[in-house]
Amino acid sequence: MSQDSRATVAGAQDIEARLDDVMGRLSLAEKVGLMFHTVIEMGPDGALLDGPGAISKSATRHVVVDKCMSHFNIHQIPDARSGARWYNALQRMARESHGIPVTISTDPRHAHVQNAGTSWSAGFLSVWPEPLGLAALRDADLVRRFADVVRREYRALGITMALHPTADLATEPRWGRQRETFGQDAELVADMVVAYLEGLAGPDGFGPGSVAAVTKHFPGAGPQRDGEDAHFPYGKDQVYPGGRFEEHLAPFRRAVAAGTSAIMPYYGRPLGLVLDGQEVEAVGFGYNKQVLTRLLREELGFDGVILSDWELVNDNHVGDQVLPARAWGVEHLDPRERMLKILDAGADQFGGEECTDLLLDLVREGKVTEQRIDESARRLLRVKLELGLFDDPFVDEDAAEEQTGRAEDVALGLETQSRSVVLLRDELGLPLAGQRVYAEGVSPDALRAAGFQPVEAPEQADLALVRIDAPFDPRDDLFLERWFRQGALDFQPGLAIRLARLAEHCPLVLDVSLDRPAILTPLVETTSALTVSFGVSDTAWLDAVTGRVPACGRLPFQLPRSMEAVRASREDVPGDTADPLFEYGFGLQQS
Repeated sequence: MSQDSRATVAGAQDIEARLDDVMGRLSLAEKVGLMFHTVIEMGPDGALLDGPGAISKSATRHVVVDKCMSHFNIHQIPDARSGARWYNALQRMARESHGIPVTISTDPRHAHVQNAGTSWSAGFLSVWPEPLGLAALRDADLVRRFADVVRREYRALGITMALHPTADLATEPRWGRQRETFGQDAELVADMVVAYLEGLAGPDGFGPGSVAAVTKHFPGAGPQRDGEDAHFPYGKDQVYPGGRFEEHLAPFRRAVAAGTSAIMPYYGRPLGLVLDGQEVEAVGFGYNKQVLTRLLREELGFDGVILSDWELVNDNHVGDQVLPARAWGVEHLDPRERMLKILDAGADQFGGEECTDLLLDLVREGKVTEQRIDESARRLLRVKLELGLFDDPFVDEDAAEEQTGRAEDVALGLETQSRSVVLLRDELGLPLAGQRVYAEGVSPDALRAAGFQPVEAPEQADLALVRIDAPFDPRDDLFLERWFRQGALDFQPGLAIRLARLAEHCPLVLDVSLDRPAILTPLVETTSALTVSFGVSDTAWLDAVTGRVPACGRLPFQLPRSMEAVRASREDVPGDTADPLFEYGFGLQQS
């Protein structure tokens, strides 16, 4: 678009009229560029990166100017000012080339854990528990308030699209992405997701100042066969042995009704799923016309953006590792054929891809009509217009520092972390008082700040405070694999023996940080107090066990008694392990 055309668009009032105006001025290359959404990274001090990065495939100028792209997923942001500086430089580059304002998206970044494939640590932003921790509090108003903080902090940095919330159900105990969910109960998950969408929209409803939400992973990514994640070839299958597909779909029905801007289907391919009397094709959901067009578009009435999950078309090579294209069920198709199938299924945008030339060739060859391109381009541009990006895409670099990590937001995030702790056993009569403690996995500075005196050995202590992570099977063959905590849920046998010996010297207070359920059975009897937490700092946990902020969380999923029970359970059925150690919703309450 020319400078004159941008001024014309900015002066119009009606979104649809403005949309018609913009569409009429775009070239085919500019419309095609809208349909790709990939990772780009920041250079030093907020500079635009002039070459490929560790994750991004191309130099920024190449994707913005040469490929006419305007949707980008940002990873690391070292500080607010450099983030805002980078964003403004990116908008200037777009304005001087194709003229379409840039949409910046992000995976969640308001908790402690970092996974290059799913989330980023909060850093300078306010820090909150993982969604599992929010679910432990059963408080939709708090989730709405949290999401409003996310909205304000994102907009200060120029982030206008959230690749969240996650509406999946945590029904398969081994699945490695449960920390992003709101637990196993469909009604609770739906309530939390709707509140999240309302918070991202803001107090005045969706418009300028909002953050567009991409609710994921349609139609529910939880029932992975044997709990293996669909990022990887061994986790490609989703199964429904309990016939609970509708239960997994329910939160997405609510999200569509609540006005989510976009939906992201997952990688998995459904096996044995029957909808409307027809067996659903066993191909990944991003390729699946029965799921995206017939179910999502026609039955649920969704007319927003469908953004595919990352890299369905091409393999991703990073360093000496590879992550194959998640073309589950269509591995035999070449990239052109995969792209055609994704478009036919109903998707609007290719996540993690930048192969615009491939789509341009398909249009020129008559394989894809320009009318089909226009359908998706309109949906994508409508969101930009609604967010006010055509009116003023820039941010105030000074205000970015003031609007992120505000004291009141940090304090509420810390308090929420403490409250989300779940107390499973208490033979001591919490809260604890200051005394000599032997600690493992707890910061000495945090201990002193909480009034404890750290000692070097359990024989010298009045109390032992230990924090450990949930177990997993380390893997590092495919790219991203090392970030995913997958496999068995039971601890190595030596841990229980070592903790029992420690408890012979002084009472043991144990916290297990859960990103998915763990088999706690051999540990319970060695403890005088047992808690579980979901993305909680040492300071916040100590605030909970000392009663400064009483722990009041309840389990967002069932804790199985054994791996035998897990293996015998059905992947799509919530709380399906026999004789659980702790049932869904359990939690002792401190006064």
